Amino acid sequence: MNTTTKNKTTTSAKNNNRKAQILQALARELELNPGKKVTTANLAKAVGVSEAALYRHFPSKAKMFEALIEYSEEVVFGLIKQVLDEPGGILSKIEKIMRIVLSFSTKNPGITRILLGDALVGEHERLRKRTDQFFQRIETQLRQVLREGELQGQLKYQGNMSQFAEILSSFIEGQLSKYVRTQFKNKPDENWVAKWLFFVNSLKPSHTTR
Repeated sequence: MNTTTKNKTTTSAKNNNRKAQILQALARELELNPGKKVTTANLAKAVGVSEAALYRHFPSKAKMFEALIEYSEEVVFGLIKQVLDEPGGILSKIEKIMRIVLSFSTKNPGITRILLGDALVGEHERLRKRTDQFFQRIETQLRQVLREGELQGQLKYQGNMSQFAEILSSFIEGQLSKYVRTQFKNKPDENWVAKWLFFVNSLKPSHTTR
């Protein structure tokens, strides 16, 4: 590797590290200040740089929010893909998908504020559409797995499976909303086993799928 290439690689690594620091600081500030907006001045202070330095890495605060949404999508849907690709019963897959989202929220309270739109007041409308798509994708994944279970005769529900997917998705959003509303005291995955059993009983599996 020549000197020029090495310098470019080093600079790129430093920029990526700084970007990661900024995003981590933003998520942390959102967690420490529930219900409040995070200003670039406060964020710059938390990172230990000037506001101008922030804008050298991100042209706007909206881009910072967008980067955290992208991170959420990569992590959550990456894990969901692993669940869908691995062998196992339908009920087990549904349970894992739901737990992935709830656990991600529990570990990332600041990002949860973004996904719910709580931290996006006054921000660009495209960000709200992006977070809406996040939850729509979760519901779509659940619907596909539920229909697969129904077709295979593993699951039976007295109503429409699409409606049940909506119920599961609404439950997830409700748990995340409660987490934010209680200033991160009531964790989304708290007492999960008992809550999951309620859904298991509603689905009335025709035989064991665990």
